[in-house]
Amino acid sequence: MKKLNILFVCGAGLGSSFACQMAAEDVLNKLGVNANLDHSDISSAVSIKPDIIITAQNFQSQFEKFTMDPNKTAIVYLRNIVSKPEIEEKITPVLREKGVLA
Repeated sequence: MKKLNILFVCGAGLGSSFACQMAAEDVLNKLGVNANLDHSDISSAVSIKPDIIITAQNFQSQFEKFTMDPNKTAIVYLRNIVSKPEIEEKITPVLREKGVLA
């Protein structure tokens, strides 16, 4: 099975996306999911074409302006980007859908 590519996105692609990536890394380790993780700014995210994008809820309207194939890239919106319980709650069904979790 190929490794999932998960991209963490914020406005500048530096601070909050990296903080979210570190929190999600703990969740993924807990779930036993091995994935390629990276972080980026919004404008670069679409061209990267990851399997999953994880970002803050306040960026949803910006992502809705982009044309992305929902069958290839799932987007997870978080109210609190460093909340491990929220990350786990929202990413678990996506990981199941991608065939990574039973």
